Amino acid sequence: MITKELVDRINFLSRKQRSVGLTTEEKAEQQQVRQQYLKGIREQLKNTLNSIVFVDPEETDGEHKYQCPCCNDKDHTH
Repeated sequence: MITKELVDRINFLSRKQRSVGLTTEEKAEQQQVRQQYLKGIREQLKNTLNSIVFVDPEETDGEHKYQCPCCNDKDHTH
């Protein structure tokens, strides 16, 4: 999960790397927090893609067969 603390730590280490450099331990931590961040991004993308529902407008006559993401209602038309 991507938290504000994780992003803050990534940004801190990045700024420090540019200004004075990082110790060996900080370089290892930087790689670890970056991987954790990327894992969170991948999970968010998978969840977004898994929630996509393709609807053929010709088959539904404008009515949703699934819950509409715009208004959380499946019994309406647009």
